[in-house]
Amino acid sequence: MLDSFAILALLNNEPGAARVEDLLRQTREGSRVVMSLINLGEVAYIVERRWGAEKLRAMLAYLEAAALEVMAVDRDQVFAAAHIKARYPLAYADAFAVALTRELEATLLTGDPEFKGVSDFITVEWLSGDP
Repeated sequence: MLDSFAILALLNNEPGAARVEDLLRQTREGSRVVMSLINLGEVAYIVERRWGAEKLRAMLAYLEAAALEVMAVDRDQVFAAAHIKARYPLAYADAFAVALTRELEATLLTGDPEFKGVSDFITVEWLSGDP
């Protein structure tokens, strides 16, 4: 499970970029790598704002070719994310990553220290060690 931080680390060649790239390569061998549509939307607006629409199209094409599984959001997830956001100091988009990670019983790959507060009830793999 990826959040926006992981994709942005890859795009910026920041610490952990190689781990994200490795996971995306593993999708070609049948591994499942998932991201919430809400988190992908967050990446999309950041990429377009920083680098423009052409870079956004290239990034989306790369993620599609990598077989990143983008999960649509339904009513249950909206309320699960709202419940998490009401109780933890996270960005609303990050609450969707937590809700989907819990739903899938997955591991969230991130470097965003906001997730430290929820690492007691979801499994987090930190991109550059424990924040």
